[in-house]
Order: sequence, then structure tokens, then C-alpha cells
Amino acid sequence: MALYFVRHGETDWNVEGRLQGQKDISLNGRGRDQAEAVGRTLHRLIGDGSAAAFHASPLSRTRETMERMRRAMGLDPDAYRTDPRLMELTFGDWEGMTWPEVKLRSPRAAQEREQDKWSFVPPGGESYAMLAERVNPLFGELPEPAVVVSHGGVARVLLAVRAGVDTAIAARMNIFQGRILVFEDNAYRWI
Repeated sequence: MALYFVRHGETDWNVEGRLQGQKDISLNGRGRDQAEAVGRTLHRLIGDGSAAAFHASPLSRTRETMERMRRAMGLDPDAYRTDPRLMELTFGDWEGMTWPEVKLRSPRAAQEREQDKWSFVPPGGESYAMLAERVNPLFGELPEPAVVVSHGGVARVLLAVRAGVDTAIAARMNIFQGRILVFEDNAYRWI
């Protein structure tokens, strides 16, 4: 059985390179289009979705992605569950900033993060390691197949924990919007 992971569609903050973390930022027009396109692709993969469990982060960008995706699949857009454990890791004091702004404001901390991105805790935030502790129990509870709409940080944790990607590599991987990351048999692939 498989886990189908979808990162929320694009937001204006994604375009600007801002750290969203747990800030509740809405999708932009391209993000809405991405959500609908992913829904059509997912429908081709799993049919009507009646055998799948659907879960999303409670932030508006993930909920809207899920609802548009489900509508494109011909499903009730509201028939899914949210779980706060699926929220993005928080960047704490850095949320809303771009990386160049972070480097200007906190050059030493930014350098420490580059040395160990998985374990680094931003001021007032959490690390990928902490995020893994938060989300791992949920992924042990989900029936399969499952469709999850969440965030880039959660995808990186799944790549490390579920597909065995080295944490130093997983923390730096690009997580695409408008595509599906499929986890199956301790491996992953992008669709």
C-alpha cells in the first residue's frame, strides 16, 4: 500500500522566498491551479479515492489544496481530517523573513543551521528532528492507502524516516509543489 504526499500549492510567500513555517498564508492563483492538477493526477492513480484516508495540516494553504484536489477528483471537498501534527515546522523568530534577511539578522545562527540543518533549532522554532518526533506517531496511525497534504518540512521528515534518505540529504531536498510524492515499500518516487 502507498502513502501519497502532496505539498500545498504555491503561495505568494513561496514566490518571495519567505519562511512560512506555521504562519497561515493562503494559496495564490498558481497554487490553486497546482492543487486542481494534482487532484486530476491523483484520480488517475487511485480512482475515486474511496479506499484512501485523507488527512491535511490545519493551515489554510493545505486545507485549500486538499479541498481543490478532492473537488477535482469528484469527491466531497470537505470529507477529510485535519491534524495539527501535520503543521510545518516553526521557524520561530525567523518566520516571515527571507534567507538573505535571516543571514543579515542572525549570521552566526544561519551558519550553524547550514552545518547541521536537521538538528538546528531556530530561535523560538523547531528542528527537523523535533518535527520528526511530532509527526512520526501520526504516520504510524494512518491506514493505507492515505493521501496527506502538508508541508515541505514534513515531506523531508518522511523521506528520512519512511524512505531511509540520510537526514543531512533529506533536510536539503527540494520538495515540489504541484506533484505527488509517493511512499511505498520503503522507497519514494515523484509523480
